[in-house]
Formats: sequence, structure tokens, C-alpha cells
Amino acid sequence: MRVIVLALLAAGSLAVLGAAPAEAARARYCMQGPTSPGLSNCTFASMAQCRATASGRRGMRCIANPFYMRPAR
Repeated sequence: MRVIVLALLAAGSLAVLGAAPAEAARARYCMQGPTSPGLSNCTFASMAQCRATASGRRGMRCIANPFYMRPAR
């Protein structure tokens, strides 16, 4: 039983991690920091919006999203 639960948790984790790049491709800017390592908070349409959210949060910074894909015309 224990092995089955661990296998299900591992499969679920891989599914979530696999979806991250597709979700990250929708926003132009990402906020990084101790609570959001990598590109885990890519929800910002503008740098100003990202910086306003990051202000007051220690160690947070905003970067351009390297995975951003412009919408097709």
C-alpha cells in the first residue's frame, strides 16, 4: 500500500512539473525569489506590475520570461 501511494505521489508531481513551461509561456514577466525559485511565478503582463507585487518582499526580483510565446496573429 505504501509503495502505491508513493508511486501516485511521484506521478502527480511529474505531471505538475511537466505543465509548468506551458503555463509559464503565457506571461511576459516572472517574479523570482526565495519563495518562488526558478520561474514558478510567471503571471505578470508588465514589468511594472511585477515590480509592484515584488516591492516589500525581501529578495524578490522580476525578470523577462524566457519561455514567453507571443500570441499568433
